[in-house]
Amino acid sequence: MEEPRHPVSGIDYPGTFQEFEEFFSSERACLDYIAKIRWHKAFICPSCGFNTQKPSLMGRGLFLCRECKRQTSVTAGTLFHRTHKPLRTWFLAMWFVTSQKHGASALGLQRVLGLGSYNTAWTWLHKLRRAMVRPGRDQLTGAVEVDETYVGGLGSKIRGRGARHKTITAIATEVRGRGPGRIRMAIIPDVSGPSLRAFIFNNIQERSEIRTDAWTGYRGIDTMGYKHVVKNLSESGDPAHVVMPRVHRVVALFDRWWLGIHQGAIRPAHLDYYLDEFTFRFNRRSSKARGLLFYRLMQQAVDCVPVPRRAIVGGKQGA
Repeated sequence: MEEPRHPVSGIDYPGTFQEFEEFFSSERACLDYIAKIRWHKAFICPSCGFNTQKPSLMGRGLFLCRECKRQTSVTAGTLFHRTHKPLRTWFLAMWFVTSQKHGASALGLQRVLGLGSYNTAWTWLHKLRRAMVRPGRDQLTGAVEVDETYVGGLGSKIRGRGARHKTITAIATEVRGRGPGRIRMAIIPDVSGPSLRAFIFNNIQERSEIRTDAWTGYRGIDTMGYKHVVKNLSESGDPAHVVMPRVHRVVALFDRWWLGIHQGAIRPAHLDYYLDEFTFRFNRRSSKARGLLFYRLMQQAVDCVPVPRRAIVGGKQGA
């Protein structure tokens, strides 16, 4: 996909914090940037369908349709919907989150932005995590390793029965040479055949090669249009991380990430969104342009459905 070009830098996102300051020196500059991403070709009135490349932007961040005179908010229906904080503060938060290699904690974001409330920083991070998954994203292809792991809580990992207070997470990793390619992660209710097959169907393209161990829950994958390669751990005599090294490497990195950045304090109700953040970062780990991560997150923030804080909290505060 060809990126839009900036007349000075040649790209449409800042590459350094100094460039960030120049790009977004005012609220109007932030509004213009959101509008450019949202309507990159022409503004289309949601009421009458009139489109123009030069809409009238009013002082309150509203586009005025020259045809029907309807006023349309630039931020309506985006992550910034009805925000009471300056857009520039939001942009700073997004820059901070994407420029940190391993992510940011709510306490760290609060300190950097000077937010008066920890709860505000915590909510902002969760809203940003909800924007890290692009709707309709491409499925994994080629040879893919699939396995499950248990996240959080106490108790031993008892395959097929679970473990006390642990959440079952399915992981799929593309095979790209000796290392992992793109990944997908999702919470599943159990390790039964229907749960595992649904995860594979939703995340891996048909006719791909699925590599799993001999767990009975993976039976029947070949009838779904996939090539199923079974790695029997007991027969091979090799440990799991040798038989399927890529998926186990991802599990180890995820454990290190959530224990290091978030001290393991992730509630099961919020785990899916931490999986999304880890996936977002892992799949872009080789990107040398940190500003491009900011741009990608901004694209998805403009496209995502706004979520109110009460829906995020769900009655309980936590990581």
